[in-house]
Amino acid sequence: MQAADDRERKRAFDPVANADTRILILGSLPGEASLAAGQYYAHPRNAFWRLMGGLLDQPDLHQRAYEERLITLLARGVGLWDTVAEAERIGSLDAAIRLPLHADLPALVAALPRLKAVAFNGGLAAKLGRRILGDLHGVTLIDLPSSSPAHAISLSAKAESWAILGDFLPD
Repeated sequence: MQAADDRERKRAFDPVANADTRILILGSLPGEASLAAGQYYAHPRNAFWRLMGGLLDQPDLHQRAYEERLITLLARGVGLWDTVAEAERIGSLDAAIRLPLHADLPALVAALPRLKAVAFNGGLAAKLGRRILGDLHGVTLIDLPSSSPAHAISLSAKAESWAILGDFLPD
């Protein structure tokens, strides 16, 4: 077993959101591939960009440059962040997160005047996010199956669950 002081402290990215954000998708904490690339959902087997491409009628979204993907999300009213600002973790699994410092979700939510839904990408994100945010007046909280390859259900089953986000996209 590895000593706590041998654990590496991981930090989340800055939020991707603006005043037009209607849906905020919250993960837990970026995994190793994402941290190494400096990009949300960078693991090639993570289904996030494919799921969002399907929702936004942009099937090639996952193949585009990262900055273009972020611009596309923001243009469609979708923001990204994480529930954990920083934590100790060896590897990428949520179960390995230790000593988390929570992200300031209330401050971000307060800065998003058009927000209609907060979607949690995975179980830990939902557990922490719901605890941090509590009940939000006029904002729907949605638990989604994780887009991570560690959550072993089919892409089509994930897409079926994620389709609810379409109800909150601007026309």
